[in-house]
Amino acid sequence: MNLSKTLRIKDAPVEETIMLRHKIPIIFLCLTFFSAIVPAQENKPVYVGFDGEFSLLNSTSAQSIERGIRIALDEINEAGGVLNGRPMKLLTRDNRSVPARGRDNIRRFAKEEDLVAVVGGRFSPVLLDEIDLVHELGIVLLDAWGSADGITEHDYRPSYTFRLSLRDRYAMPAMLRHAQKKGAKRVGIMVPNTGWGRSNAKAAQRYQERESAPKILKLVWYNWGEKEMLRHYRILLSAGADAVILVANDIEGSRLVHQLAAVDNDEILPIISHWGVTGGKMVEKSGATLHKLDFSVVQTFSLFTADPQIRDRVMSRARRLLAIQGIEDVESPVGFGHAYDLIHILARAVNIAGTTNRAKVRDALEQVRDYQGLTGSYARPFTPESHDALKQK
Repeated sequence: MNLSKTLRIKDAPVEETIMLRHKIPIIFLCLTFFSAIVPAQENKPVYVGFDGEFSLLNSTSAQSIERGIRIALDEINEAGGVLNGRPMKLLTRDNRSVPARGRDNIRRFAKEEDLVAVVGGRFSPVLLDEIDLVHELGIVLLDAWGSADGITEHDYRPSYTFRLSLRDRYAMPAMLRHAQKKGAKRVGIMVPNTGWGRSNAKAAQRYQERESAPKILKLVWYNWGEKEMLRHYRILLSAGADAVILVANDIEGSRLVHQLAAVDNDEILPIISHWGVTGGKMVEKSGATLHKLDFSVVQTFSLFTADPQIRDRVMSRARRLLAIQGIEDVESPVGFGHAYDLIHILARAVNIAGTTNRAKVRDALEQVRDYQGLTGSYARPFTPESHDALKQK
């Protein structure tokens, strides 16, 4: 991320000595020219792409994922890079949370020489819309946030999608069990009318087929970007729910919290939320009402409880590179941690593959073993049977 040779001439005839004296400068020049070219080829960057929602209003998820990537790349390059000294570099593109823009970004990334993989952003609908294309183009897609089951559950073989993130089939049961621990016997669920929402609806249905408690009374759909969130909450309240499972991003989540200020105290239910609300400035935009609610969020890990040795090393570099002073300053921490670990796993795969050939890097991702990272320890992050590094405990 020396060529040296000693030429000795001994007891040579005069004619031969003269000939070699003429050849030595030529040989020296050729070796000098060759040694200047080889390191240049070896040091040619290996690229990683990031397709993120940078320009989305109030979003912090893309910025956090990028920071995790950059810290990992800095560590990798300081240790010598990959493929005998080649540095890894990041290329970013903004999808604005729009699936069509995400697909266009994937096409552009695919044209980049020595680009080994693309990291995806927060929004499952964008990632789901890219699945067909990444397999058509043979480009590795690394998921650092999106939780829709279909991102890794599809019929493409070999699969080019790899996830180190939460899955809805894990998240929904965790939220329902948490509601039950709070004493809820009847829950209502709010989901967006998107691929992410449908993934959660299926996960809820699977849970209810196996478990009788808590009982899912009703599931209501709302549109992405909808402004009137309270009316959906009231539907669940009228149905008799004593807790609400909220599948939402920060914008819709903060709107619901704001609108709950107009609800009587005896109509305020515990809210157990999916982690989309952590991808933006939910707390700042929710106002004082948030602090009056029983509001829980499902998470995969916390920087506060991460391995202290790894966390301190990462945070030391974050302070130096990104001016992040403390753990509490890391916004959207799940994206930060997942992206950091994914890049280190990718670097190992590139070295195992011994090339930037994407098909070989894809194969090598299934061969990485014994990685200890910021989010946990992984005996084998990915296998031919499973491209989800996080497992349900």
